[in-house]
Amino acid sequence: MRALIQRISEASVSVDGEAIGRSGPGLLILVCAMQGDTEDKPAQLAAKISKLRIFKDEAGKMNRSIVDIGGSALVVSQFTLAADTSRGNRPGFSAAAAPADGERLYEAFAGEMGKLGIATETGRFGADMAVSLVNDGPVTIWVEV
Repeated sequence: MRALIQRISEASVSVDGEAIGRSGPGLLILVCAMQGDTEDKPAQLAAKISKLRIFKDEAGKMNRSIVDIGGSALVVSQFTLAADTSRGNRPGFSAAAAPADGERLYEAFAGEMGKLGIATETGRFGADMAVSLVNDGPVTIWVEV
């Protein structure tokens, strides 16, 4: 699984003009299941992200995790993280998991974040979503397990 995480002050996701998920302060997590991902990947990815020390401590250094700060997460599916841009000008997405597998692993990942004590909201898998955020830092990190 792949994720692009952004440290945020706030974020929201809307479908057809209706806000369906919010977070902040904490993380916006764009997540993509890849072909061949197994059932253990969502828990591995959630554990990795939950422990990343990317939030400021009292001295202003990135030394605290989302768990340490009591932050929340907005998890949004984004199959385009599987883009292959190595040939031509049109990205290929064949490395992304099939839709049914992708949805199952995406939902499992969001559930794993919740099990770690992180308040988690989500977008809607497969929907055309509008995501708004205030990136804090900015801090944007690529994570893959």
